[in-house]
Parts: sequence; structure tokens; C-alpha cells
Amino acid sequence: MNVALGSQAADPGRENEDFAAAAFGAAVLLDGAGVAGGETGCVHGVAWFSSTLGGALLSGIAAHPVRPLADCLADSIRVVRSLHEDTCDLAYRASPTSTVLAVRARAGALEYLVLGDSTLLLAETDGSTAAVTDQRLDEVGKRLRGPVDALPTGSPEHSAALAEYRDALTRLRNRPGGFWIAGPDPHAAEHALMGSVPLDSLASVTLLSDGATRLVDRFELADWKETLAVLNSSGPDQLIRLVREAEAGDPQGRRWPRGKAQDDATVLHWVLS
Repeated sequence: MNVALGSQAADPGRENEDFAAAAFGAAVLLDGAGVAGGETGCVHGVAWFSSTLGGALLSGIAAHPVRPLADCLADSIRVVRSLHEDTCDLAYRASPTSTVLAVRARAGALEYLVLGDSTLLLAETDGSTAAVTDQRLDEVGKRLRGPVDALPTGSPEHSAALAEYRDALTRLRNRPGGFWIAGPDPHAAEHALMGSVPLDSLASVTLLSDGATRLVDRFELADWKETLAVLNSSGPDQLIRLVREAEAGDPQGRRWPRGKAQDDATVLHWVLS
């Protein structure tokens, strides 16, 4: 496997709540979520949750190559739940959660699973690209985040509006009409987007957390082909540097309204041909 991986926490003093890893013929990326600086009901925290779930999932999809990816994810959620249900309040409204991307090469095809707003970027050998993203969180967010986007990022007013927005999002988590994400309930895996693509049609497969896709989907400073050109020529670290440069030029979110001035950013770029 020819895999390049880059990841950077939002701030040097904070834990990186993203997790990405690869094994032969498989890869995963998770973007942990919780209430920044707030109570989660979990003594371990968001970074522990995303890394523990990610490690269990990668092991499961590599060890059981014919088991459906959604079943592997459900199994992994059960494993993680068993590790901390005796010490943590998993019914707490802000219990840690995570987006999930998982891919596995098997029988001449690339199988994939997408849950939450991380992005799977498929580059075809003919030069075309396809981005697979679970849009349900974005669709819910657009209905709710108007007051947040109207205020300067980092201001007291913005922080208060952001807290209200996150509370509203939490009430819609893993519910019909809302959005689905990996948490303590293995049934969330049933709602993941699933698919497969012939391996011989692919030049590369890229897994990106939403902190790394900002250049395209929030800042609109590049498209997916330009993103791939950066990855192929300079690698994930350069893509993250470009995101950070854009964020630094708009620290208060006036040009690009957003919940966080900077976010954890992770890219796993797997070149197939």
C-alpha cells in the first residue's frame, strides 16, 4: 500500500480528536465530536473514543474481510461501549461521538462506508473525481446555525450562540429527521452510506475529516481536482497548511462564518495506481 497520512490538531495545546490508520487493503478515518471544554459524561474523553473505536474498526474490517462494513462498525461500537459503560454515563446527551469513514479492498472492488460529515474522495483513472459525504448533518446545521454565522468567531456572543446550536444539534442526533453518527448505540451503523467501486477504475482513495475539506466546501478556494493535485504533488501536510493559511486570514469568521476558527484536520491519501 502507498499511503500518506497527515493530521494536525486545531490548536497546539489541544488533543487531536481525529483518528486515521491503515492496514493492508483497508483504512479508516474518524472525527470525534463532543462539547468543547464541556461535560461529556465520559471520563476518557472524545480523543479516546475516536481512537479506540477507530482501532477496533480497522482490526475488524481487516480480520473479517467478508463481513459487511456496517456490521463491523456495529461490532466495534459494542466493543467500545463495553470498555466504558461501567465508568461513564453513555446516556448523557453530550456523550462522545464520531464520524466514520472506512474502506476495504476485496474481490476486485473498493467497499466503503460513510457516516457523518467526513469526506471520501474517489479519484478515477480517467481523471474524474467523486466526493462521497453524508450530507444529513450539514442539512440539519443549515436550518439551525443562522445566529452563529451572524457573529464574529470567538466572541462571547458567538460562543453563546454556538452552545445553543450544539444543544439543538444534540437533540437531533441519531434520530429520524436528524442525522446519524457513531456513539454508544450500534444501531447507528445501519444508517451509514455504503457502496463499492471497481478497484481497477480508481487511481486513489482519500479520506478527509471536515477540518481538512474546508478549502473546498467552506472556503471555496479549490475544487476536488485541485485538492488532489496538491495531495499527489506535495502530500497531506501541504493541504493542511493551505487550510491553516486560509483560516489565519479570517480569524473572526467574517468572510467564512464557522463554528471553530480552526479545526482538527486529517488526511489519509491512498494511491492505487
